[in-house]
Amino acid sequence: MASTGMQVLGLVLCIVGWVGGVLVCAAPLWRVTAFIGNNIVTAQIVWEGLWMSCIVQRTGEIQCKVYDSLLALPSDLQLARGLTLLSVLVCGLALALAVLGVKCTKFLGRAHAKSRFARGAGTLFVLAGVVYLVPVCWTAYAIVRDFYDPYVAAPHKRELGAALYLGWGAGGLLVVGGGLLNAGSGLQGEPRSPSFSGASGQSSPRGAAGATAQGYV
Repeated sequence: MASTGMQVLGLVLCIVGWVGGVLVCAAPLWRVTAFIGNNIVTAQIVWEGLWMSCIVQRTGEIQCKVYDSLLALPSDLQLARGLTLLSVLVCGLALALAVLGVKCTKFLGRAHAKSRFARGAGTLFVLAGVVYLVPVCWTAYAIVRDFYDPYVAAPHKRELGAALYLGWGAGGLLVVGGGLLNAGSGLQGEPRSPSFSGASGQSSPRGAAGATAQGYV
C-alpha cells in the first residue's frame, strides 16, 4: 500500500543525504594532520581531500592547492573520486524518478506507473548510498592502518577528518531514505491473474452436458 508520508520522509532523507554527499566530496577534510610526538610542526595543519590539499597556519590563514596531476595520484584516491561522482550522478537520476513517482505529484496519472517510478528511485538511492560508503570506509581503513604501522614515518601519518564522519551520515541517510521510499510505494488492490478452482472446473462439464441435453430435446 502506498504511503504518502513514508514516501515524503524517505525523499527528504535522500535529498539531505545527497546534498551532504556533494559537500563531503568537495571538502578537503578527508585526512588531517596527526600530531605525534615532536616530529610535526604544530604551527601548520594539513588538510587533504579528493580534489585539493590545504595548509592552515596558526594565524588562521588557509592556503589551498588543487592536485596538479590526476595520473600522479594514488590509485585509492582516484577510485574514491570515481565512486563519489558516480554516487552523486545516480542520486540525481533517482531524484528525477522520485519526483515523477511520489503520490503528492501529478506528473503521471496512473498509480501503477507512479509506484514503479518511486520503487526504482528508492532502489537507486540505496545503491548510491552503498557506492558512496565504499570510498569513505576504505579511506578510513587506510588512515587507521597507516597510523598504527610502525614503518610509516610520523610526518606521513594522518587522522580521520570531519568529512569522513559526515560521509558516513550522508551514506546512511541515502540507504535509509531509499528503503523508506521503496517500502512506501506499494500498491493496494493490484489486479490478480484469474485462477480456476476445482468447483469452477467441475461446473463447466455440467453446463456443457445440460446444453447438449437441451439440444436433443
